Amino acid sequence: MNKPSSTLFLICGKIAAGKSTLAKELSSKDTTILISEDEWLAKLYPEEILNIRDYQTYSSRLRAVMRPHIETLLYQGMSVVLDYPANTLKMRTWMRQIFETAGAHHELHFLDVEDDVCLKRLEERNNAGTHEFQASREEFQLITSYFSAPGEDEGFTVITHKVSE
Repeated sequence: MNKPSSTLFLICGKIAAGKSTLAKELSSKDTTILISEDEWLAKLYPEEILNIRDYQTYSSRLRAVMRPHIETLLYQGMSVVLDYPANTLKMRTWMRQIFETAGAHHELHFLDVEDDVCLKRLEERNNAGTHEFQASREEFQLITSYFSAPGEDEGFTVITHKVSE
């Protein structure tokens, strides 16, 4: 008997591009679960993440423990929406290893949103206090400097969402 087909849903987009909103939409399908990096980090390390370096340290620890868990879920036929930023080649390589190891399908959703739209949303989100982490304009610019949109040469199945406001 063949294992059920599963899909790893990946999301690429700048801060406040709408990654978590899209993740929730994608996870509404049967046999699909959502795993949110921000939620896990906020609960596991509520006082420890104070800057980008802290984020990198704790995110790396979380990825190490989550990878085999996600692979098992996919192998068992559960689809997974990974609400982690697929914003760098390094992160996308880690994600590729997961779905390839599990023998799962994948979709990489790219939220193509201009900086000014993201900054407006970020300000609204910060003011509303609805997100686990807040980022300043300066932090947005710093983090965005590392952003790399997925390239055709990476071989992902990319679904682009062009967003403008």
